[in-house]
Amino acid sequence: MERSLGAGKQKEYVGFATLPSQVHRKTVKKGFTFTLMVAGETGLGKSTLINSLFLTDLYRDRKVPNAEERISQTVDIIKHTIGIEEKGIKLRLSIIDTPGFGDAVNNTASWKHVEDYIDQQFEQYFRDESGLNRKNIQDNRVHCLLYFISPFGHGLRPIDVECMKALHVKVNIIPLLAKADSLTQAEVHSKKLKMRDEIKQFGINIYQFPECDSDEDEDFQRQEQILKDSIPFAVIGSNIQVDSKGRRFRGRSYPWGVVEVENPVHSDFLMLRNMLVRTHMQDLKDVTREIHYENYRAQCIQSMTRMMVQERKRSRN
Repeated sequence: MERSLGAGKQKEYVGFATLPSQVHRKTVKKGFTFTLMVAGETGLGKSTLINSLFLTDLYRDRKVPNAEERISQTVDIIKHTIGIEEKGIKLRLSIIDTPGFGDAVNNTASWKHVEDYIDQQFEQYFRDESGLNRKNIQDNRVHCLLYFISPFGHGLRPIDVECMKALHVKVNIIPLLAKADSLTQAEVHSKKLKMRDEIKQFGINIYQFPECDSDEDEDFQRQEQILKDSIPFAVIGSNIQVDSKGRRFRGRSYPWGVVEVENPVHSDFLMLRNMLVRTHMQDLKDVTREIHYENYRAQCIQSMTRMMVQERKRSRN
């Protein structure tokens, strides 16, 4: 707010223009949280991609099951939490892994463990929010699900369709075309088109990138459109440093050449990382809070109200 003091006099300011700085300082001091879930059958490079995305090694002590164990095992839910600090900004990152997903002979409702876990986090947050001590509520709600799709089929498998349809009302789903280095560029383009058509055909509501405001610059609008057109992201992961032509980078070496993880020509890895970390992390959290959690919360309140009405009717009788 400003007040004019007449000709030749300076304007007076109240000072609330510093509010963004105050919010920034308080938020930075508190730190940020983000919970990312990964799902997809064994062997699609989930752990390698996560390690590549966040430059860490979350799976150092992992035991890889043999074929017999994979057939009989059930879906586990394993949580890894790490603290990351960059330029004074602290992030508590939780990775929810789902080993065993899609590996059994009978995969009917194998996503139920995943669905139950997401609901449990909503339930815990609802209880904490409704309790007396609401000051230090920990947000463990799942903000994003990276769903890995095999590159070796002809599109979405029945389990992919059923799983995403069961979960799309509870979590932001970002589909990934795994192991993109096993496909030619023409095959990647063809599979992306087919999978986007199938996602639309089966009524699967994946994460929707927010619409650009009319006052956004053209470069930002163009980048947003590129993101939308790149779904599902074709990804490659690698924890190996490769030397080639005097350069050292993370990639994979093949008889026919070298694949660079962070080369936009080779995969969408860089685009996915920028989207998750630099540009859309807050929107993923906002959609979780304002849509998915609010839907769950409304259902809980409706259920509680219904029970209270029934209890009153019974007490009157």
